[in-house]
Amino acid sequence: MINRASPLPITQQCRMLELSRSSVYYQPLPFGESELKLMRRIDEIHLELPYYGSRRIRDQLQREGYTVNRKKVRRLMQLLGIFALYPKRRTSQPGSGHKIYPYLLRDLAIERPNQVWCADITYIPMAKGFVYLVAVMDWFSRKVLAWRLSNTMETDFCVDALEAALRRHGTPEIFNTDQGAQFTSERFTKTLQDAGVRISMDGKGRWIDNVFIERLWRSLKYEEVYLKAYENVAEAKRSIGVYFSLYNQNRPHQALARFTPDEVYIGGAALLEAA
Repeated sequence: MINRASPLPITQQCRMLELSRSSVYYQPLPFGESELKLMRRIDEIHLELPYYGSRRIRDQLQREGYTVNRKKVRRLMQLLGIFALYPKRRTSQPGSGHKIYPYLLRDLAIERPNQVWCADITYIPMAKGFVYLVAVMDWFSRKVLAWRLSNTMETDFCVDALEAALRRHGTPEIFNTDQGAQFTSERFTKTLQDAGVRISMDGKGRWIDNVFIERLWRSLKYEEVYLKAYENVAEAKRSIGVYFSLYNQNRPHQALARFTPDEVYIGGAALLEAA
């Protein structure tokens, strides 16, 4: 898709194709097969037992026959961008000098589409190496509004996903994230401010607010990612794109009265009330 011989800059080609620039320069990461297998197993344990920290994951791995210490488990968890889901201090680290915004959702009733959006990042294993996935979700309908892949945890692909969501679906009233460096960066927050969106960030004791998108990651990985071994980023992008289309358009949710995210996003609260 990208023509390196074209006079059109690669940056502009990426923007037209809605690709993260970092994915164009993707090279398989220098991890051995055994370490990639270990990382995938850590991710699987986290999905099954999200309240497990590095100590308990280490214990589980050792019971399964892995030779691994807590230091390595903790390093790989940081690389994967995962942490135990329970109330604790400083679960996500903002960048140095980044402004932290107050949490705006306490006791707020989420009653309609585009009232609150959220975003998060997860790890996607491939046959060789791995990439990161960011998704923007409408909190009321659970609809995936935009997403991007990247081989790094830099801010660019998060901003690309945010801009795509704003371009396609309008402007939410509030945008909520954790305090990760990508979401506290000036580029990300300025994009929201320029669009007139109020910024909310999870604070102490608000770990539960990640549950909706954590459920999305669980569904994606068990129903799509873990059933396949993507050979490259292009294949991952195609396959995940098909899954998200099915998730939005064809997958009914029990919490949405068996409607799909698309139906609830379009129909709003009136659809659920009628059901």
